[in-house]
Amino acid sequence: MTRFAKSALAALISLCTPLAAPLGVTRAVQAADLGVYTEDDGSICGETWVLSKITHRFSYQVHHVPHLPDVAITDFRDIRQHRYQQASEEWPIGRHYCRATVSLSDGRDRSIFYLIEEGQGFASIGDNVEFCVSGFDRWMVYNGRCRVLR
Repeated sequence: MTRFAKSALAALISLCTPLAAPLGVTRAVQAADLGVYTEDDGSICGETWVLSKITHRFSYQVHHVPHLPDVAITDFRDIRQHRYQQASEEWPIGRHYCRATVSLSDGRDRSIFYLIEEGQGFASIGDNVEFCVSGFDRWMVYNGRCRVLR
């Protein structure tokens, strides 16, 4: 089996796995070293796959962007969706704008703002997540103090 076929099969299997927890069951983040998050508003913003993707990408960022402290996200709190832009003819991509507080491995809490774009994942399969942790946007990708994602 070729490397591409293996990757495609793995992506298909991951898309077919259920993401929702049964009613009455507390959902816990499955990413490495994350605790249970609290005060979730029940929107897509608190989904396990979203928080896991943010955690892994943040880890990559702190290891590959010069002069960032070597920290990791250990917990998400106060998860809220503060805006939803529904897909329409004029604006074809649905967007969920979210905010939360993250605890870092150095003991500090930081604000995080993130955006979930519907149908914008790899090869238009799944959703895309963009995020900005306050104080970690060294190259001003999100226009200072994470303004683009607010």
